Amino acid sequence: MANVTAFAAEPRDRAGKGAARATRREGRVPGVIYGNKQTPVLISVDPIDLMKQMNTPGFFARVYEVDVSGDKHRVLARDLQLDPVSDQPIHIDFMRFSALTRLNIDVQVVFENEDDCPGLRMGGVLNVVRFAVELRCRPDSIPESLTADLSGLEIGDSIHISAIELPEDVELTITDRDFTIATIAAPTIVEEAEEDSGDVEGEEGIETAEGADGSDAGSDAAEGGDEVEE
Repeated sequence: MANVTAFAAEPRDRAGKGAARATRREGRVPGVIYGNKQTPVLISVDPIDLMKQMNTPGFFARVYEVDVSGDKHRVLARDLQLDPVSDQPIHIDFMRFSALTRLNIDVQVVFENEDDCPGLRMGGVLNVVRFAVELRCRPDSIPESLTADLSGLEIGDSIHISAIELPEDVELTITDRDFTIATIAAPTIVEEAEEDSGDVEGEEGIETAEGADGSDAGSDAAEGGDEVEE
């Protein structure tokens, strides 16, 4: 069962762009609750409360109970419009659902036991291929996250979706392959250090070769320098 987050809203009287602009001028964000074969409800929400939820991982996978003047609606956030300049929310859509509703939803992957991963302790890097996985389930069955265990993984090892246990009544939308979630990659800094070391050795070899025939290379350079000065 998914956790339900309480969220407060106020009713709006009018629809349309003009009414929405008026709501924003009052310092609130216009929105709507729709779906489940019921009449849409026009609402406005506090922008600070909305942004707190937006900045929490799993915003679109979280079940909300929106209280509109005592009338409670169990919903999911389905669409969020942001101002292209300020990145502030300017409209929010919430969708009602029923016990029969099944939908596709992205659920974040959380990695645990990094301290028990030999590959990371040796300097390897966690290369995340999928930060979230698309699942199909009922809204009340949406997991807060999927857990990927890094215990015992060496450099070069991979975590595939088959290694992650899915909750009951939750299924993958991709079923034709065992796709990769993350890999333990070798540290790139070691390769860069080796390349730099090779360049230095090459320069030293050239300098040694110039004086290897016994000629006074340093004296020739000095004489050439004197001629230039004259």
